[in-house]
Amino acid sequence: MAKIKAIRGMNDILPTQTPAWRYLEATVEKVLGQYAYSEIRLPIVEKTELFKRSIGEVTDIVEKEMYTFNDRNDESLTLRPEGTAGCVRAGEEHGLLFNQAQRLWYKGPMFRYEKPQKGRYRQFHQIGVETFGMASADIDAEVIMISARLWKELGMLDDVTLQLNSLGSNEARAEYRSALVDYLSKHLDKLDDDSRRRLDSNPLRVLDSKDESTQSVLADAPVLSDYLDDESKQHFSELCQILDQAGIAYEVNPRLVRGLDYYCKTVFEWVTDSLGAQGTVCAGGRYDGLVKQLGGRPTPAVGFAMGVERLVLMLETLELIPEQLKTPLDLYIAAERKGLQADVIALAEKLRQISPGLRVMSHCGGLKNINNKARQTGAPWIVLVSKRDDELVATFWDQEEPYKDLSEAQLLETVGGRLNG
Repeated sequence: MAKIKAIRGMNDILPTQTPAWRYLEATVEKVLGQYAYSEIRLPIVEKTELFKRSIGEVTDIVEKEMYTFNDRNDESLTLRPEGTAGCVRAGEEHGLLFNQAQRLWYKGPMFRYEKPQKGRYRQFHQIGVETFGMASADIDAEVIMISARLWKELGMLDDVTLQLNSLGSNEARAEYRSALVDYLSKHLDKLDDDSRRRLDSNPLRVLDSKDESTQSVLADAPVLSDYLDDESKQHFSELCQILDQAGIAYEVNPRLVRGLDYYCKTVFEWVTDSLGAQGTVCAGGRYDGLVKQLGGRPTPAVGFAMGVERLVLMLETLELIPEQLKTPLDLYIAAERKGLQADVIALAEKLRQISPGLRVMSHCGGLKNINNKARQTGAPWIVLVSKRDDELVATFWDQEEPYKDLSEAQLLETVGGRLNG
């Protein structure tokens, strides 16, 4: 009988890989705690209507990439392709948004049916930050500063670049869209097939095209900044002023747009040259109209999402994962002969008790090749337990020097001293 394999684009995260994931997630949680953000946990399945109304029915995500199915009640459900819509739905459903300021974050798997490639999968993981109830540019700056602090904590700040733009109000964007369509319609023969298709449905996405011929056309295309309303210009100016004062470097990219319909005013991306074609590691912006669009009262909002797979890949590429995380344990303990397994288990528990952070592995499953198995674990400390004259004796050694014939009390004192020293 043939073995069953994982679905294409839905990958296992193996024990050798999870330390990097835990390190990234722990660092994110620490940084978000410094800014007093609260975690929210969201379901991975939502009503299909939620994403059609928020993301936009003519976007690539809704048209081609969503995992949608009918349940037994013939209700259309979708595996979430992104987290913002579900966060808004939860906030509105539980009364967290109207006349309130909220700072929230979440993590978990998302699902999009697209061609799997390095750093981009059909089941992928995101960490998202969403804020509600604050309309001024200072909160835009705060969410950007959160991401900048995270890169600094991870040691990759010098390997990413912040790009900024303003999409303006819905009215300003509509006027620009009309001008862009008029211009591009005169150059249809030079546009790639995907851009021609988007011209009717989502023309701003043409600005993202990587096709050389299309890019040559865009060189002389109208620029969104020329169509911005005064309020959006002032908002963007204040954002840049705050970032300047905070010492956060950025580039204004007038071609930067986001692929989802709900964005307005501020949009931003953190990009890198370290991952080849998969250059965006974090992206977000302001979406003041989404809560109303989903049935709530008008509520200003801004946030971002980052792809965990890409960030882990970047940590590995830049060799930024701390060495101690690559070894899953600190101490390996085993019996020197039969009849001592109960003593080994009891002693291992005492070692864990003196330091809750100590990673201890007890040898189980027989005594064959104990020394080889101990070395193969990579543990820096190894303890072999024996008994002499009914007294427990531990042979303890590490990479520096061996210690022979330690009593149980001496072993606990030695390990405790190493941990505290």
